[in-house]
Amino acid sequence: MNLRGEIILNFGKEKEWLLKNLNNSDVRIIDCRFSLAEPDKGSLDYQINHLPGAVYFHLEKDLSSPVTHHGGRHPIPEISEFVDKLEKAGINQNTIVVAYDDGEGAFAARFWWMLQYLGHENVYVLEGGFKGWLEANYPLTAEVPSFAKANFISSIKSEWLASMEEVKTVVQNRPDNIILIDSREEKRYLGIEEPIDKKAGHIPGAVNKPWFEGLKSGFYKSEVEQKQRFLDIDPNNEIIVYCGSGVTAVPNFIALKKAGFPRVKLYLGSFSDWISYEENEID
Repeated sequence: MNLRGEIILNFGKEKEWLLKNLNNSDVRIIDCRFSLAEPDKGSLDYQINHLPGAVYFHLEKDLSSPVTHHGGRHPIPEISEFVDKLEKAGINQNTIVVAYDDGEGAFAARFWWMLQYLGHENVYVLEGGFKGWLEANYPLTAEVPSFAKANFISSIKSEWLASMEEVKTVVQNRPDNIILIDSREEKRYLGIEEPIDKKAGHIPGAVNKPWFEGLKSGFYKSEVEQKQRFLDIDPNNEIIVYCGSGVTAVPNFIALKKAGFPRVKLYLGSFSDWISYEENEID
């Protein structure tokens, strides 16, 4: 089965394929389980058990660079360091990569976005995640695999990433053909509740499309349902998605792609980066 060209590896439809290909040397499985409340929980859970052959990637240590004054709570990692980690996991341009988390979808989606950004399109999110695999009573192991180092050649998709300066220009000029989407829950968007960041509210002009509304029980909703979610947005517009720190915005990025929006960017620094600049306005 050739999975190339699909955005999502549908767990309910393709779990048998992954099960049959656990020992396929062309397939690499990435465990992205993580908890914002307990940053080490994912790695500890991985040590207890994980999908056979899975390599663990930590959100803060592998999928982000260290936090500084700017860049948000999960800044984009140094590309050379991230590529080195991919190579140590035995990933090259021909590797089929399947990422999973506990089933929330956001952490695996962050890995998906990173590989897509580097030009590796044969990467998929395992819908249903670890919980779905567990419920299917599929095999698990505590064995940590090792692979021969590969050669990963990146080809950056710069059109997938929006900078703070770019977002600021949108805020100042309010062009009709560029839409900012805030992917957080409504209470945080409205500034009623802010449990994480130092300031509350949203980037001026942004519309609210909570990321979790695009999923149901860890599975992405259909193309028709995603189009319905974004019915008030012209598909010809350029879309910039953000959240708190560039993680939960990615499921919306994927949902927009499924809905047929061709021009979608991620403001990876997101709201936590935006508020690190004192001069930036907040609604």
